[in-house]
Amino acid sequence: MKYPLVSNFINGQASPSSSSRMLDVISPIDGTPLSKVPMSSKADLDQAVAAAQKALPGWSRAPIKERVQVFFRYKVLLEKNLKELSELIQEENGKTYGEAVAEIEKSIELTEFAASLPQLVTGEVLEVSSGVECRTEHVPVGVVASIVPFNFPAMVPNWTIPNALALGNCMIIKPSEKVPLTLGRLALLLKEAGLPDGVFNIVNGDKEMVDAICNHPGIEAVSFVGSTKVAKLVYQHATHNLKRCLALGGAKNHLIVLPDAIPVMTAQNVTASMSGCAGQRCMAASAMVAVGSVDHIIEKICEEARKVRPGQNLGAVISREAKERIERYITEAEQQGAKILVDGRGASVAGKEKGTYVGPTVIDFVKPDMAVAREEIFGPVISIIRARTVDEALAIENANPYGNAASVYTQSGGIARYVTERASAGMVGVNVGVPVPREPFSFGGWNESRFGAGDITGKSSIGFWTKLKKTTTKWNPESGINWMS
Repeated sequence: MKYPLVSNFINGQASPSSSSRMLDVISPIDGTPLSKVPMSSKADLDQAVAAAQKALPGWSRAPIKERVQVFFRYKVLLEKNLKELSELIQEENGKTYGEAVAEIEKSIELTEFAASLPQLVTGEVLEVSSGVECRTEHVPVGVVASIVPFNFPAMVPNWTIPNALALGNCMIIKPSEKVPLTLGRLALLLKEAGLPDGVFNIVNGDKEMVDAICNHPGIEAVSFVGSTKVAKLVYQHATHNLKRCLALGGAKNHLIVLPDAIPVMTAQNVTASMSGCAGQRCMAASAMVAVGSVDHIIEKICEEARKVRPGQNLGAVISREAKERIERYITEAEQQGAKILVDGRGASVAGKEKGTYVGPTVIDFVKPDMAVAREEIFGPVISIIRARTVDEALAIENANPYGNAASVYTQSGGIARYVTERASAGMVGVNVGVPVPREPFSFGGWNESRFGAGDITGKSSIGFWTKLKKTTTKWNPESGINWMS
């Protein structure tokens, strides 16, 4: 193994798990064994929660202006260690180096937002009656938990870590067992930035640890990012135990392409959206609705897709199981009558034959009831569905149960407005294939892409990570009494 055995991180230091059950951490780039990660027990979680509870009074009572100083320093450390972190992400996740760099750069932006929170949570004060003052303030929820996926080992954890901690909470986080190395490195950077011991803790594990987190009486709130099937279960489990929960699920994002779209720009953008991070992101283009005569644009999409080459500008998918699952979707669509315009099955990279690669795949004449049109594939595959009108395209988009993202490609402002107003998605774009809001705007979908209220980043996250306290004060009896006082 290239790296030492993965440990939990509890109370500011590495903490060996009490469990002997281990899983291998394998690089999808070439199949190299990187490490082993423990499937921790409830006793390990108890230890982490106890550390967080002990740290909570001191951390939560510190003024927010003091707490965010940690994140000013953390931002600098992310910048200083960008290359090392990007190489680690690439190694354990399989994405390209440039995509890993972008992930750290987004983490830096998320941290910058957290550092600005003192300006956003100032509360309100109003004299509501003569001599009577009402005041609101945001106070921490307490000990919280975050359960994060494999596809963004740094960015998704940083959706929650800076905001939740800057707002005064203490955190337990469970990384994906497939990519535990990056988060362990982030924990050391937070400690170096001056975060007190016990405020941030990592407990590794699998489904059993997710269940333990949802059950633990010492955890007040749970955030989750992953598939819709699991997000729904986590939301039900956590809220059944009277915890607040925000669980983000999967997606089936539709790009609606009209004949007046700029061909080259659209083709480049659609291809990048479909193949970026090997399609392993909930904002990837998964279905394209071709409205009317757009064959000239589809031809250019195929040209662009053929420029995307595994091992060069296309990373690996996370595992052998993922590769086989993605290729089954393609084969099934072909058997059902769809036409494979660009075929990514059987991809291999010389010298990295044990890597798990799927080439970019463009499938035309897909019917809305096919699995490739309905289900989240999580690979570099785009399914083209034909429609005669914009309204027919919207009907196809809105019939899918998810609601993460939708985009329209057109040069008509009127049509763009028509689509963005009617698309049933929490994040919409015009000539943008990955319409991820930038800070301070928040990230979050609709429908079965999100369970719970609010969004996970930006201003909207403040409501999830804090409770609102209202204080009414009267000091001067000479003001008299009326019904308001």
